[in-house]
Amino acid sequence: MAFSADELRVLRRALALALHPAPLPSDEVRECLRLAESVDEAIREAGRLRAFLLADLARYRVALPGSATGYLELLQDALAAGYRPQPDDLASLRSLRKLPLAAALLGRCQGIAERSVRARLARTSTPAAAPAAPAPRTRLTALPGGRADTKPVRPAGPQAPAPADNPTRGRPMPTPAEAFPPRKRPAPPGERREAS
Repeated sequence: MAFSADELRVLRRALALALHPAPLPSDEVRECLRLAESVDEAIREAGRLRAFLLADLARYRVALPGSATGYLELLQDALAAGYRPQPDDLASLRSLRKLPLAAALLGRCQGIAERSVRARLARTSTPAAAPAAPAPRTRLTALPGGRADTKPVRPAGPQAPAPADNPTRGRPMPTPAEAFPPRKRPAPPGERREAS
């Protein structure tokens, strides 16, 4: 995640305030709230991109072996984003191990899967109490000297009305399969003779 120079200034001020509480002017409170909203939106967008990547990975895995090149590229991207390979991924990579990239990815995925299983076994074998679930991120509600409401003041601007006859309104962007449907294969020569 990258911050602009203004966002870094606000973040530095907020961190200094956390260490040494002091009253803040209302414009600095608004800047902190805007920065918190920007970070929340970036986190939501990262989640949406991850979900899209994993859905694409599953589609390419189903279309194997014809989609081997795309599948292997997507799997590399997913692993770089912290994806833990599933048993279906390991089985698919075993079937493609003749390809050098698939063989390398199989070794990498097997190592990740083994570490994941060992970590899970280590957690279940200790008699300690179950770890508490991580607390959800709380919203920034108030700063010392600031206002307590969480909604920043935004100027009300005119909004363009959405067309009523648009059936795709509210839908996410189309998937690659929707945007580029597969081509129909030509009929074998024997079937063409029978039809004519």
